Amino acid sequence: VQLQASGGGLVQPGGSLRLSCEASGFSLDYYAIGWFRQAPGKEREGVSCIASSDGSTYYADSVKGRFTISRDNAKNLGTLQMNGLKPEDTAIYYCATAPTGVGCSLTLEYEYDEWGQGTLVTVSS
Repeated sequence: VQLQASGGGLVQPGGSLRLSCEASGFSLDYYAIGWFRQAPGKEREGVSCIASSDGSTYYADSVKGRFTISRDNAKNLGTLQMNGLKPEDTAIYYCATAPTGVGCSLTLEYEYDEWGQGTLVTVSS
């Protein structure tokens, strides 16, 4: 059972990145997928999540309108499209899965029982 986050890198302000979260050893069909991030010197925070039941999506206020979360159950893959990146988006981004049927949470990290290793996103000119 493993989650692999990838797609991070260095990007200029206003640029875009697409993060991927690939699951192996289990099916994502019945799991919510969450993206969290931790900036240097700050606590980890929820960025976005997508429910398993109906694909409902949730976003932190700081990324609404700029980030888009999606999932492809056939490929066992979750993605986070990040546009209009700002220096304050610089962080290590983690994907995680929660065996919740309806909805998902950006704050109840204990619901997420599987975590990827993180991918670094740096937004700088």
